[in-house]
Amino acid sequence: MNESARRTYRVRHRTTYSYESKMTDGYSVAALSPRPTPWQQVISSTIDVEPEPSEADHYLDVFGNKISQFGLHEPHTRMSVEAVSVVAVTERTRVSDPTPWETVVQTLDAMTGDLAIDVCFFRGASTFVDVVQWNAQLRALADEVFVPGRPIVDAVGRLCTSIFEEFLFDPHSTDVSTPIDAVLAGRRGVCQDFAHVAIGVLRSIGLAARYVSGYLETEPPPGRERLIGADASHAWCSFWTPNEGWVDFDPTNGHLPVNRHITVAWGRDYADVVPVRGVMIGPASNQSLSVSVDVAPV
Repeated sequence: MNESARRTYRVRHRTTYSYESKMTDGYSVAALSPRPTPWQQVISSTIDVEPEPSEADHYLDVFGNKISQFGLHEPHTRMSVEAVSVVAVTERTRVSDPTPWETVVQTLDAMTGDLAIDVCFFRGASTFVDVVQWNAQLRALADEVFVPGRPIVDAVGRLCTSIFEEFLFDPHSTDVSTPIDAVLAGRRGVCQDFAHVAIGVLRSIGLAARYVSGYLETEPPPGRERLIGADASHAWCSFWTPNEGWVDFDPTNGHLPVNRHITVAWGRDYADVVPVRGVMIGPASNQSLSVSVDVAPV
């Protein structure tokens, strides 16, 4: 391995909930542990919960993501979940697959066996990507770049660039529940939205695409110090090709392939890989949420 193409990061992700009244019970599920991949080595990964949970468990979900679940059965007015991981990421070279995108669709249509289970699951509608309801709008985007005979990697690369150039990054325009049609209409959103749009476009023409959650190393402006906790969770996508398998691309930044990206989990869309979700039991109460993420080279 070329050590110059390998970077090691320490990621600290802290989520804190505060309640005006005491909660008597609670259950939470977290997808915060990076997963090992051919290009990513997980050196260490821990998750700490305050107050100490009454019960905890860890398991792999249907996509192979490491999921942590825990219950708090004592009165509490505050709960924090902190994940700290050290991950080594190898830079991925450019990918090339001359297969026309229509041929890839035909290959997927005819696919059987274990590969079909792994790949074709990512071709249909999902919670945040309803390719049936919004097919016309998604196909309009697809028609701009998926011209007949175009190689699959070239076509997806053009889609990635189009979203980067034509959609405005606006953290105040959407939230986690914003439907994909609103993002398409407004041409603005955040990384989660752009990933859903890209996935919807690919699925609308029969390709396989999955949602990837994780982190991206960010750098401060020239002359400014790096701020602890200034980073955030990130989202991007993968598409499948016969020669390359799954290939990651980042429509928020116009990157294919991706580098300096730390993979945590993947699924059909955001609903499959929510970082922390759960339910609290107690009196009606206002609550506040704060999230702090720091990604730093080691």
